[in-house]
Amino acid sequence: MPNSPLRSGVWASVFGLAGTLHFVHPHNFDAIVPEAVPGTKRQWTYASGVAELALAGAIAATTLAPSLRPYQNKLVAPAAAVFLAAVWPANMKMAWDWRNKKPLLKALAFARVPAQIPMINSVRKLGA
Repeated sequence: MPNSPLRSGVWASVFGLAGTLHFVHPHNFDAIVPEAVPGTKRQWTYASGVAELALAGAIAATTLAPSLRPYQNKLVAPAAAVFLAAVWPANMKMAWDWRNKKPLLKALAFARVPAQIPMINSVRKLGA
């Protein structure tokens, strides 16, 4: 999907929904913040929610406004890739925390960890 509005639409939606959920159900995200990070879990939940909403807006804006399109690949795509890499430890913590859950939940949590690689590769192609 080179320079695909579909890819952009999907990622704007994913980041927009996830960012919103950080504020609607923050306790779910608090639970996966690694203990090693400074500050409170809620601060990290809200900060990552703001980052996801900002990414959603940036992806949408750089897709819909032709004058902004050059910034999608130069700025927005790398920012989205860095964000997805930065939250990877939370996915790993969730997988570990869910290791004793029901098989389906455990499988989903563990599948989320390697799934981050194709997600990062996908956002890197935004605007390319």
